[in-house]
Amino acid sequence: MNPHLQHDLDHLSELLESVKNQSLGFLNRLNDRHTSNSHDHTTDDSISLNPKGLGGQETLKLFNQRFEPYLVGSSGPRYWGFVTGGSTPAATMGDWLATVFDQNTQTTKGQGDVSASIEVETIQLLLDLLGLPQKFFGGFVTGATLSNFTCLATARQWIGKELGKDFAKEGLSQPIQVLSATPHSSAIKCLSMLGIGSQNLTQIKTQAQNREAIDLDDLEKEILALHGAPFVLITSAGTVNTADFDDFAGIASLRKKYRFWWHVDAAFGGYVACSPKYQHLVKGWESADSLCIDNHKWLNVPYESAFFLILKKHQMEQVETFQNSNAPYLGDPMENFNYLNFLPENSRRLRALPAWFSLRAYGKEGYQEIIENSVDRAKQLSHNIEESSDFVLLAPTRLNNVCFTLTGDENQHKVSRFLAAINETGKVFMTPTVYQGKQGIRASFVNWRTTDADVTLVFEIMTTTVQTI
Repeated sequence: MNPHLQHDLDHLSELLESVKNQSLGFLNRLNDRHTSNSHDHTTDDSISLNPKGLGGQETLKLFNQRFEPYLVGSSGPRYWGFVTGGSTPAATMGDWLATVFDQNTQTTKGQGDVSASIEVETIQLLLDLLGLPQKFFGGFVTGATLSNFTCLATARQWIGKELGKDFAKEGLSQPIQVLSATPHSSAIKCLSMLGIGSQNLTQIKTQAQNREAIDLDDLEKEILALHGAPFVLITSAGTVNTADFDDFAGIASLRKKYRFWWHVDAAFGGYVACSPKYQHLVKGWESADSLCIDNHKWLNVPYESAFFLILKKHQMEQVETFQNSNAPYLGDPMENFNYLNFLPENSRRLRALPAWFSLRAYGKEGYQEIIENSVDRAKQLSHNIEESSDFVLLAPTRLNNVCFTLTGDENQHKVSRFLAAINETGKVFMTPTVYQGKQGIRASFVNWRTTDADVTLVFEIMTTTVQTI
């Protein structure tokens, strides 16, 4: 055995103790960790691999020297970019154990381990949290992109069968019609990856000014123009800029009249279902064929974690799409359940474990509190902006996203400079956006650590900084 490897095995407890202490130091000071950095860390092309290796402790020292100082507090309370959650303490426990156990999540029966059973149970817990019926089947993937991909790939196969084709085997032989109003970029990316075509999308009008939700009258008009052809409808439970929701009850009514696959992209917004205050926003979504929901957003578990939900009645189309058909050692996919026949990845770690830990640890009331606190903090910032002469909202703050800009069209050219300046303080991180033709800034609240004091601090930074640009 390599001498460094043998040494690390013999001193494993010391190595893990070093990592534990460093991890606690990072987490205990997370509130003060810079949220961005301007360090241009380029890789030296002359770097080569040490022939004999360094061993664990020396490698940790090297990491701390070269990279650790530049890692940002993306899991902290004032990182408001990209709808990024943090990791709850219980989720961190689960993630560490997932690494230690190093399981390959595949089958719930036979000679495999219990990791797939943990995943199935976690899906049941999520259905309970979200108030969704047992008619859905789900699994864990890396993020919203793969979740959307899994759902839309199954939708592609369903469309094919409606047309008398097997697209999974034969490939696309004719166009697939896709309708949506304000789809996330990941859904459009999936259309490209699936061969449907990222430009093969009919854009539906939105309801009115300052709305991103589907106009149902325009949707029905476009449906009628298809003359009965099956199609895919992509809807939103929380749009990127303004956290707007499509009218799911109205769309459920349309499903009684027309033939289509209904997909709900609820990457972060789906979690409003666990709050009595906001669950009305997703009323009717249980009638959809598939849903995409991220966990590393509002569930506050580590990256990479998302799950998909697809109606059980579509499992044949799902297996036809993802089965390993040339692997007889895996058995009949419909008789011997194996996750690798139901989603894109064959090899998967125990990705469900952090979610299982966090759900069990904090329950429905814990997540209800996280959701409602996030919305309260967004409304706090929104109120500050409305009371200010320096800033203006680009759209109403409906939920947890605040979309705003500098007051006055003459200041549009200053928006990017202002955003760079507040991000460079290292106290907050927000992202740029464009809304209805105007340069803006988006602050997204999903982190369980964020308090009213954080919002107060950031708004003070905003009001001070705007005077300097």
